[in-house]
Amino acid sequence: MSNASLVLTVIGADRPGLVEALSRTIADHGASWLESRMAHLAGHFAGLLRVSVADARASELADALRALEARGLRVIVEAALGAGPDVGAPRLRLELVGLDRPGIVREISSAIAERGVNVEELESHTSSAPMSGETLFHVAAWLRLPREADLDELRSALEKLANEMMVELSLDHAPGND
Repeated sequence: MSNASLVLTVIGADRPGLVEALSRTIADHGASWLESRMAHLAGHFAGLLRVSVADARASELADALRALEARGLRVIVEAALGAGPDVGAPRLRLELVGLDRPGIVREISSAIAERGVNVEELESHTSSAPMSGETLFHVAAWLRLPREADLDELRSALEKLANEMMVELSLDHAPGND
């Protein structure tokens, strides 16, 4: 018997019991919760998760998950597309901090995409600067380079862009990926 891997996107007004309803539905259909990222954002609970379920029960599980909308949790179900990234390709950690302004993510992501680099994870938040009280924008991202990528050229382009935007940016190899 083979298993299907499903990727779920979930969102709903934040309240106690959403994760329990989701996990109960998954368990009730014999599926395994494999990995997830979830957060509270502006009064909403939002998340991504991957589950594994017997092929014969995948459609039944997908229907049950979609039925959670009646309880205030919208779930989008997609079949996983593949095994994942080329784990032999270099992985980098990008961190950025600067005064908040529109377009920071667009400019950085554009420079990254132009070089064929994949953003595997990206987290961002704002905070208040200690002395001035101005709003700071923080980004932390995991990037996967194509094997043929020119790391020095990427680093140079990002440093030039960081100087133009007047933000602090660091780009380092992921631990164990030197």
